[in-house]
Amino acid sequence: MRITCPHCGARDVQEFNYLGAADPKRPEGMAAPDAQMFEYVYLRDNPRGDHNELWYHAAGCRAWLIVTRNTLTHSISSVRTAKSTRGAAA
Repeated sequence: MRITCPHCGARDVQEFNYLGAADPKRPEGMAAPDAQMFEYVYLRDNPRGDHNELWYHAAGCRAWLIVTRNTLTHSISSVRTAKSTRGAAA
């Protein structure tokens, strides 16, 4: 599988580290109930089809990327920096 980094171009997947789903939102502060933190840390969906994932370009520019990948075909439809996505949501 090849991921096209916005900074470095197309690279082999071995240059990247996979973190997991890009969608979960961390509960706010230490006041979050234990059940809410348990759900955030341990319970994950196993989606079929397009899925937003966090990847770290460890052997390249060291950028965090959000990769939209189809979990059935492994085809990648988009790659963007996580920083640009966070700024757009604010």
